[in-house]
Amino acid sequence: MRADYQELIDEVSALLGTPATLEGRDFALIAFGAHESEDDRVMDPVRTRSILRRRSPPAVRAWFERFGIATARAPVRIPPEPAAGVLTGRICLPVRHGAVVYGYIWLLDDDVLTLDDPRLDDAMATAGRIGTLLAEEARAGARLGELLHALLAEAGQGAADALAEALGPAAEGPLTLVAVTPWPVTQGREPADVPTAPPGALALCLMPGGQAHGRVAPAALAALTRPGAARAVAERLRGGATAGIGGAGPGPEDLPGAWRQALAAARAAGAEDRLGAVAAWTALGPYRLLTALPEGAPDPAVAPLLAPGHRELARTAETFLDHAGQAARTAAALGIHRQTLYYRLSRVERLTGLDLGSGADRLLLHMALKADRLRP
Repeated sequence: MRADYQELIDEVSALLGTPATLEGRDFALIAFGAHESEDDRVMDPVRTRSILRRRSPPAVRAWFERFGIATARAPVRIPPEPAAGVLTGRICLPVRHGAVVYGYIWLLDDDVLTLDDPRLDDAMATAGRIGTLLAEEARAGARLGELLHALLAEAGQGAADALAEALGPAAEGPLTLVAVTPWPVTQGREPADVPTAPPGALALCLMPGGQAHGRVAPAALAALTRPGAARAVAERLRGGATAGIGGAGPGPEDLPGAWRQALAAARAAGAEDRLGAVAAWTALGPYRLLTALPEGAPDPAVAPLLAPGHRELARTAETFLDHAGQAARTAAALGIHRQTLYYRLSRVERLTGLDLGSGADRLLLHMALKADRLRP
């Protein structure tokens, strides 16, 4: 259907002689029309950011929504607002199907179009066609999301078969899952709405938080996708959250395991900067083991080192162990003299009672320090 949206938005751009942009009701970019012009306003900053980042920023959304676009049934003129980054005015064509707004067509307002221009009637008719497509896609997506939720919540073969049937040929693997967490909740403590599925996402659903491995897990968004599209899907969905990518499996029956892996990867991404904001299960290294451990009090030997007053010593010990106990590399990474490093390490040994010359003691200390990163 994405090709249909592009053709229809190009039709609007050609009809009105101005660049048009189509966004979903969550302000995620769906399509934009090319337009040849020497006018710098065509590269309006808001339109440029929407195209590059695939979504309008919150301040822009808030300004647009003040003009009643979510309930409008006719074109709406929106003035510029430099404080929100809107340097050029807009005409918004609400994209509706029945009583529901499914998206918006945005036109740069160059003071040529008037709201009674008959061409806008034709453009609104095209918006209605887009609304029908978006409504059909939303219904299909909601059904797939329900089936995906049932599978991840119950992990039964019947749920896997139902999802496979609904997906059709798309169920033929490999498949994987993306976990975005924490997913925001509303003031009523319910999870926020499911966003528009980005390209590459086969289904989306919200998974509530709960107890997992002895810890309270926050709500998460699950996205079913192909392995090759997983990172792009994660980047489009995550906002300011972290995301994890599970391992690939040949079919829906493998998705519950992939979901656990994706959640673990997202948790590790929030704990370890080197993994980035989007982490893949296959790249977690020791965190594959650490995220599976039940959360409890830190090991008694290491607990004194984890006290707030010893953060610098803990960082020194972790860096030393990350560098395989090589003093020169550790001192360089910390930006300290080697003698300072030796002094700090001796303090670590006194605090913990561990011998950093012992492989077993090093392993215990390293695991405890990494596990501490996973604590909320």
